[in-house]
Amino acid sequence: MHGARRPAEKRFGAGRRRPWRGAASVGLAGALLVGAGGCGGGDGTSDHKPTAPASGSGAMTEEQLDALALSAGETIGPYTVTRTDGVPLGDDYTADPRRCQPLVSVAEGLTAHDPAAEANREVDVADELLGLRVLVQLRSYEKGRAADVMKGLSTAGARCAGGYFEERAIAKAKILKVEPVPAPDLGDEAQSYRYTVLDVKGRLRLYEYLTVIRSGSTTLSFRADFLGTEDIGAVPDEVVEAQWKKFDAGRDGGA
Repeated sequence: MHGARRPAEKRFGAGRRRPWRGAASVGLAGALLVGAGGCGGGDGTSDHKPTAPASGSGAMTEEQLDALALSAGETIGPYTVTRTDGVPLGDDYTADPRRCQPLVSVAEGLTAHDPAAEANREVDVADELLGLRVLVQLRSYEKGRAADVMKGLSTAGARCAGGYFEERAIAKAKILKVEPVPAPDLGDEAQSYRYTVLDVKGRLRLYEYLTVIRSGSTTLSFRADFLGTEDIGAVPDEVVEAQWKKFDAGRDGGA
């Protein structure tokens, strides 16, 4: 793993706060719209019954994760933190083939290991319609399953490096390539990936980044996307570091 990268502090033209677009910029940019149709992978992933967290597993509760997540209204450089509306990247975000699912979403019911609890935040430049957006997700798991989630992500990163489709109710987004990039030296382990996405007209390349850090039985996920063709280079370091600092201090303090 590697150390810090350059900050991705950028400002863009004013506009309204946009809704979260998700893993492949479906709808506003980067989506290859085609007829929807469920398609399971040949490895039986679509038929796998998730293992539910056991009660008394020691996993953090939603209240504990929420206390360790970035605070709504907090500012980090040019960025402002807000709470999400519900759980983003839910069961309407699936991968084709299904073996690529960990690269799209690991929300409840979508992979072999359901989280026990989660807390979600959005980080962006306030009142900007276009530009950079980071989805921050803290998830707790029954003992051992967070490590399995990371193994699943690593496997999907290798098996789906050549691309896949992200499916939603009425749309498909074409991911052309997934490649590992330097990850922060934080937690027990961390992984980072760069996604190359095909735009709606099949001509332009868009870029997104995912960083996931595991600390014990908890994962901290950061998904950055940008409404445009600029390659932002990484999830902004300052966002990752601010969330990690709060999580690490609160966890050590018994939060």
